[in-house]
Amino acid sequence: MPRGMKIAVNMGGGDAPGLNAVTEAVVLSAYNRNWDVYGIKNSYQGLLDTDEIVHLTPEKVWHIASLGGTILGTTNKGNPFRMPITNMAGETEIRDVSDKVVDNFKRLRFDCLVAVGGDGSLKIAYDFFKKGIPVIGVPKTIDNDLAATVITFGFDTAVGIATEAIDRLHSTARSHERVMVVEVMGRHAGWIALNSGISGAADVILIPEIPFDMKKVCDHIMEGELRGQRYAIVVAAEGAAPAGGRALDKGAGEVGRQDVLLGGVGEYVAREIARCTGKDTRSLVLGHLQRGGSPTTFDRLLSLRFGAAAVRFIAEGKFGSMVALDPPEVKAIPLEQVIGGIKRIPLESDTIQTAREIGICLGD
Repeated sequence: MPRGMKIAVNMGGGDAPGLNAVTEAVVLSAYNRNWDVYGIKNSYQGLLDTDEIVHLTPEKVWHIASLGGTILGTTNKGNPFRMPITNMAGETEIRDVSDKVVDNFKRLRFDCLVAVGGDGSLKIAYDFFKKGIPVIGVPKTIDNDLAATVITFGFDTAVGIATEAIDRLHSTARSHERVMVVEVMGRHAGWIALNSGISGAADVILIPEIPFDMKKVCDHIMEGELRGQRYAIVVAAEGAAPAGGRALDKGAGEVGRQDVLLGGVGEYVAREIARCTGKDTRSLVLGHLQRGGSPTTFDRLLSLRFGAAAVRFIAEGKFGSMVALDPPEVKAIPLEQVIGGIKRIPLESDTIQTAREIGICLGD
């Protein structure tokens, strides 16, 4: 086994419950091999400004697995290959500063980078692997849309939060005989919306995989009215789009973003339902509530397994890989097989069939 390894770990993209658990597992697993771990703060910023690097000892990470957020910070605007830089004239331009990251990584004599993130962050990690940095990726996204792993940490917590919110909305919707539209996260895949919507007894679930027809949504709500149900719950993923249209992007034109900034579909659907049915309709955006708070037991355990596996794969020299859950094992999957592949909900899946068979409208 290699001795004296020096590992760097960073977080990229949006935060997710379980990031601290991954950090704890990486540090403790490395410490038991007599290796050192250094945290790179705010994604790759710590490798551009090396004052943003912290030595992570066991004392600094003991019992942080239950904490939400991340002690290292994260960002979805820190792509060193496309970094927004303000010049002397006050104008913002996009530059490639990846060479500086590689130079600092080598100058600091790191042996491996454990990169924790979603599809965009893992694509950056893979690009650095191609430039000579030994990388182990750890999949993170509450959207659960990463290819090659059955599930990502943060998803279970997000679904639980969304389901609890839907449960609470039933009572107020029933009391006022309203239609309540709940917008949840889910850019390109509707895993959160589908799972929380079914579990929370929604009447309508709108997901990116199925373009929706507002007439069919409204007809379904009015059919419920005829049966005596004078209220309804609609759950919409932020990336859901009407047939023939596209998802709403609130961040169009924002410099430095890796992804579109989706949102607004809940308000749109609520407005259309009110116009077509005449019913009192309100919308609610759960937003970052889904990212916050302590991870569930499942997410804590999965994060700890992923962090420990990352160190194990370093010991085995499996660089250029991502840890992935393939029950009952955690395996190393080449990053090139992961990036760019969005895991969408199969339309023939049992969960989709369940929604249809218990009478939930999916907008089609």
